[in-house]
Amino acid sequence: MKLNAIIVEDEKTSRDILKNYLAKYCPNVNILGEAANVEEALVLIRNNELDLVFLDVEMPYGNAFDLLDKVGDRTFETVFVTAYNHYAIDALNAHASYYLMKPISIDELIKAVDYVVEIKTKEDALQDEVLVPKTNTVNGKITIPQQDGFEVLETANILYCKADDNYTKIYLNTNKKKLVSKTLKYFEEALNGSGFARVHKSYLVNVNEITKYVKGKGGHVVLSSGKEILVSASRKADLLSYFK
Repeated sequence: MKLNAIIVEDEKTSRDILKNYLAKYCPNVNILGEAANVEEALVLIRNNELDLVFLDVEMPYGNAFDLLDKVGDRTFETVFVTAYNHYAIDALNAHASYYLMKPISIDELIKAVDYVVEIKTKEDALQDEVLVPKTNTVNGKITIPQQDGFEVLETANILYCKADDNYTKIYLNTNKKKLVSKTLKYFEEALNGSGFARVHKSYLVNVNEITKYVKGKGGHVVLSSGKEILVSASRKADLLSYFK
């Protein structure tokens, strides 16, 4: 697993040592930037998607805990790197993943990175479990994957889904639409058993929103919004089975 990280340390020599150790012994850590104080660190944190921050405690014009207070809710892990052991309890209270003492032990550095990888792996596994297509509809709701987590939609509010290459556009009865980086096949499986019919290679419709079916080789359906959607001849029988 690749970890995007920054180093927050006021001493350039210490930054260089840590950076060199990481390059040599922890090649899965990708250093995106360095900061010498709280303000520089805030800029890096706000402008990058980070997995890990290596954080010295004492810096000019503020310390590590001031920085974490200013960040607020965070999605990255922290590894404290300091010459002082009396901050350990404060670091634990700040939910640090690891506490490294200077001079840095290479073995301890490797353990720290491995531990963060373990944490991230478990988080990803949990998120994947939540977003499994066949199990992500609960009590009429569906989770929509997003970069920072997921959004929960009421399935009853979905009019139809339309394929857009490897993306899907979800059209809602609130005149809003969502673009999701999942295929239409994903949503066909996710909404299986929830009253949605695949009427065309490009369309998945909420059967409860169909107000009219017009005959033809495949025909077409009219939704409550007035939207007309073609029905493939090969999908016609499946659609009509909902109305038997």
